[in-house]
Amino acid sequence: MALGPRLDLRQSQSLVMTPQLQQAIRLLALSNLEVEAFIAEEVEKNPLLDAERDEVTAPEPDLPSEDRSTQSDALLDPTPGDADSALDVDLTAETFHHDSIADGGPGMDGQLGISGGSEGGFEDGPDFDAMAADAPSLRDHLLAQAGLAFDPQDLLIASHLIDQVDEAGYLAMSLLDLANRLGVALSRIEQVLLTIQTFDPTGVGARSLGECLALQAKEADRYDPAMARLLDNLDLLAEGRLAQLQRMCGVDAEDMADMIKELRNYDPKPGLRFGSSPIEAVTPDIFVARKGKGWAVEINSATLPRLLINRSYYAEIASGAQDKASKAWLSECLQSANWLVRALDQRQRTIVKVASEIVKQQEAFFNEGVSQLRPLTLRAVAEAIGMHESTISRVTSNKYLSCARGLFELKYFFTSGIAAADGGEAVSAEAVKSAIRTLISAENPKAILSDDTLVEMLNEKGFDIARRTVAKYREAMGIGSSVQRRRQKAIEAQAA
Repeated sequence: MALGPRLDLRQSQSLVMTPQLQQAIRLLALSNLEVEAFIAEEVEKNPLLDAERDEVTAPEPDLPSEDRSTQSDALLDPTPGDADSALDVDLTAETFHHDSIADGGPGMDGQLGISGGSEGGFEDGPDFDAMAADAPSLRDHLLAQAGLAFDPQDLLIASHLIDQVDEAGYLAMSLLDLANRLGVALSRIEQVLLTIQTFDPTGVGARSLGECLALQAKEADRYDPAMARLLDNLDLLAEGRLAQLQRMCGVDAEDMADMIKELRNYDPKPGLRFGSSPIEAVTPDIFVARKGKGWAVEINSATLPRLLINRSYYAEIASGAQDKASKAWLSECLQSANWLVRALDQRQRTIVKVASEIVKQQEAFFNEGVSQLRPLTLRAVAEAIGMHESTISRVTSNKYLSCARGLFELKYFFTSGIAAADGGEAVSAEAVKSAIRTLISAENPKAILSDDTLVEMLNEKGFDIARRTVAKYREAMGIGSSVQRRRQKAIEAQAA
């Protein structure tokens, strides 16, 4: 066989994803507020796009409707055609041909310029929340007080100390290290710190929990020798060794209870009052409400403007004299506008289809609560509605569902399963956690339930669960062990 260069023709098939298709798929993973921001940017760039707001509210419950099976079937029937199939793809599949980094998977979607909320392009009035001044930080609050309390030389020392105060209000450095760094006497550093510890909030600048509480006790004129001894032995209080503490403090049970009650009124982290991030309300993306014997599932259109193509404006511009470049630009704007309208429509129908299947699978939860939450996986939903598992993952990311039982992230409905003790249908891990929480909240303070006892009680309820699993779930919920709960109950009873 001769060796040499030659030309061969070969036929092969590959699916090349256009940037527009990639962007449409990534829109699935965005929340409604993020999509709103994206739309605002597109409207600014494309003169053929107009946005209008629809006054849409959550679906009204308990309206007359058809039989549940009929309504559910109509709700879950796929739309004729393959409108959703373009979005139902696996970006990591080998069948895709990636020409560049821009053709990559979900990890390369950081170029959309999407922010966490609205840009204000569709608001009817000014955004007063954006105008509100930021709350002063703890550092600014302390520096303002230091400017009035110190001379210029001590103010330099105070500023260094304040820079080392953490967000909880504690001083997180050695005074000796600061004295060596600044080249001043340790006694002078200590004197400046004593002055800082008189600042608001009371307890700031402390180097330990005991010192923080002592500063607040002094402010309340409750710092006597017995309280000082108690604050020096907080570890014994945490262990519930109240009898030993009474002997050490020289007080009876009534005085000890009064001292503990006083401590519970103090703030162990006084600095957290300043500079904390404001709590942002979560806006639901999907509304679910009972409608007769079935369920109504709707997109929260109040957060999504209705996108329209201004074809009259396009006709007006197209009829005028244009050069080749202008015509190409206008054609590109029209194509981009048409694509965006279709992509948003496909996104909404895909989200409703997935959410409807979740409601169908978890109908017992919507009827009776978390105790009836079933084990559910992305694959189960994907197979039920004929979509790819990665599509379900994108749809359920950053989406919240609002129903009569509260506001839940869509990921909440996907939980692992625990086998039933009687061999019946498996139960959700969230249902087991709810049962554990209920049992512990109802336990007798004089008969704290151990993990072994919880296992027995859960088995009686039909949950086949191991002791280590109970301990894992209990710790995940922030519930202490039986020993810790027993000590806590004793302290609460003493302070009551």
